[in-house]
Amino acid sequence: MKLYPLKFAPVYRPKVWGGRKIASLDHDLPGDDTENIGESWEIADLDGDPGGKAQRTVIANGPLTGRSLNAVITEFGADLMGRLDPTPTGNFPLLVKYLDARQNLSVQVHPSPAYAAEHDDAHLKSEAWYIVDAEPDAVIYKGLQPGATEAKVRDAIERNDEQAVCELMIAVPVKAGDCHYLPSGTCHALGGGILVAEVQTPSDTTFRLYDWGRTDRTLHIEQALACMTYGPPDVAKFEKRSHVAGMFTTVTSLVKCEHFQIEKVRMMESFEQEIPYDQPAVWMACTS
Repeated sequence: MKLYPLKFAPVYRPKVWGGRKIASLDHDLPGDDTENIGESWEIADLDGDPGGKAQRTVIANGPLTGRSLNAVITEFGADLMGRLDPTPTGNFPLLVKYLDARQNLSVQVHPSPAYAAEHDDAHLKSEAWYIVDAEPDAVIYKGLQPGATEAKVRDAIERNDEQAVCELMIAVPVKAGDCHYLPSGTCHALGGGILVAEVQTPSDTTFRLYDWGRTDRTLHIEQALACMTYGPPDVAKFEKRSHVAGMFTTVTSLVKCEHFQIEKVRMMESFEQEIPYDQPAVWMACTS
């Protein structure tokens, strides 16, 4: 069978901080307006924790409808993956989502390389956020202020002092079209009033450091402090924008790192061209 462009059925995940804005992306959300959907997993191929349930999106078009991406990788191999290697366990090496932050997400840290090397159950999670929509004055929190120390962070958390926590973090105003890279180990939080497309390495390991006064979810303070990179994140080399403009298309490079590359492609309606990649390309399409 000849492979064709694959569409996937999203997996929706309710979150206390979520909302209903993902419906604006031509998504049919479950439930009514009272059910807060925080995440739409567009491409997922996670095995799950030992004894846990795998998280996999399935194909929603053509002869392969109902098959998981993992099954198709196993069957078609390099015909699908090109020169891109799957993970050591044979999985797709990216997790792609939409996030709707009606409220602030928790202040969190993902495992650092050193921590992951010492803990078999912890996995690196480097990610990037493309801002699809943002309310006026919306911010993300990206890294720690110069001079922030473990002692200062621990003290602010233990006192549950929201102002002190915010003063230790770097608040970055955002607008639609911005893109931010967050390497594993970066202390970060997605602020309220923001809808993002998230591209990340395939891990769901998250250590919550602070949850804005919410008390019904577990914090992982010691793990987060053990993984945290102090100071502003050194990401300028990953976020260099460049543009290639043609008569019918414009391609803007947004983020380029060892794990993935994100480009914004603008093209004229009905224009066709060969896709110039020798590995899988994930398209998150919208009109504007």
